[in-house]
Amino acid sequence: MATLITDRRQVLKLGAALGGLAASGLPMPALAQDKRVRMFWWGSKERADRTAKVNKLYEAAHPGTAINGETLGWPDYWPRLATQTAGRNAPDVIQMDYRYIVEYARRGALLPLDEYLPSVLKIEDFGKPAIDCGRVEGKLYGVNLGNNSTAIVYDAETLQQIGVEEPGWEWSWAQWGDWSLKVAQASKRDGFWGIGDCGGIEPALDCWLRQKGKALYTAEGRPGFDAEVMAEWFGFWHELRQKKAIPPADIQALDKQSPETSMLALLHSAAIITNSNQLVAHQVLSKTKLKMTMQPSGGPGAKPGQYLKPSMLFSIAARSQVAEEAVRVANFYVTDVEAGKVLGVERGVPASKTLREAVAPTLDELSRAMLDYVSFITDKVGDLPPSPPKGAGEINFLLKRVNEQVGFDQASPADGAKQFVDEANSILDRG
Repeated sequence: MATLITDRRQVLKLGAALGGLAASGLPMPALAQDKRVRMFWWGSKERADRTAKVNKLYEAAHPGTAINGETLGWPDYWPRLATQTAGRNAPDVIQMDYRYIVEYARRGALLPLDEYLPSVLKIEDFGKPAIDCGRVEGKLYGVNLGNNSTAIVYDAETLQQIGVEEPGWEWSWAQWGDWSLKVAQASKRDGFWGIGDCGGIEPALDCWLRQKGKALYTAEGRPGFDAEVMAEWFGFWHELRQKKAIPPADIQALDKQSPETSMLALLHSAAIITNSNQLVAHQVLSKTKLKMTMQPSGGPGAKPGQYLKPSMLFSIAARSQVAEEAVRVANFYVTDVEAGKVLGVERGVPASKTLREAVAPTLDELSRAMLDYVSFITDKVGDLPPSPPKGAGEINFLLKRVNEQVGFDQASPADGAKQFVDEANSILDRG
């Protein structure tokens, strides 16, 4: 058992010692920490490194506060967060995705942030759309960490080496399929194709449906697709698979929906569909120069498929014992200039106009490309759809599973489509 300090002189000596540590900038011992803020996020090592640096900046500027960070890859992050939330042990600062914010807000797991506007949370210059993307049923539950959109990231250097043209900005889906086969044939490398199999990639399906005037989810939170249109989707990718224009199912199954396991990182494709803010993470994993272009177009007269969205948000746990400090941390990430310079655009292009202008001159060529990409497509995209309903995350993994079943010839495109629609409806009914 620890000995209690009862002598007044000892107390004074201890206080002086702690004060000296604070003044010196050295780490304070646990006894002197007034607040501990737990932060949890998903992402690559690149994101983890940048996050750790910003947390140190915050701690230096706010003596007495320590930020304990934890990170996992996307597939493992959500089960862990669900377990912690159910066990009433959720982290204080939660990196939240647009697809899940409705689910977590409605179950009472997130703290409404409106009372902190604008005294603690100073995000007025975000503009209304960039603020409102964090609202659920009128209340603010998430702080936009950056705007982004979907994109196709491709290996420009390898394309030059094998003599195949770089993809265009407005290529159709069919053009992308033809190009993918051309790359596979020109590379003369076993196990290498133009683009990865995107039949199980939700952002690709979302874009394709919107171009057809449909939606992944309706405003009422129901599927905006039917078996007929899904059979067309699975059939498109199955035909490319049969032509050997995209990776076969056993190769594509290696992709666990993380940058480290993408077909691009595993050297199985020259291009993948991903989020624009992930260009940095993918470039870190690649020895060759990468570039970005838009997702396939729907052809003349088609509606825009892409849209700008929050790359991710920071939410605060409803049961946090350090809620106001956690809000201050979130505010620091999106308004502090030095923090913005460290973060760059890895989490998306800053929503704050002031921060964008401060950060832009400090960006390297790769990060500047991401900022320019978002600026370029801003007048070419459609409106942000409603937040996905509860169960959307499970449907995301269902799409990957059913596409793999079609790829392994365990189901026809039509059968896979029926299965996907039936199970998607069942998941939403359950939710």
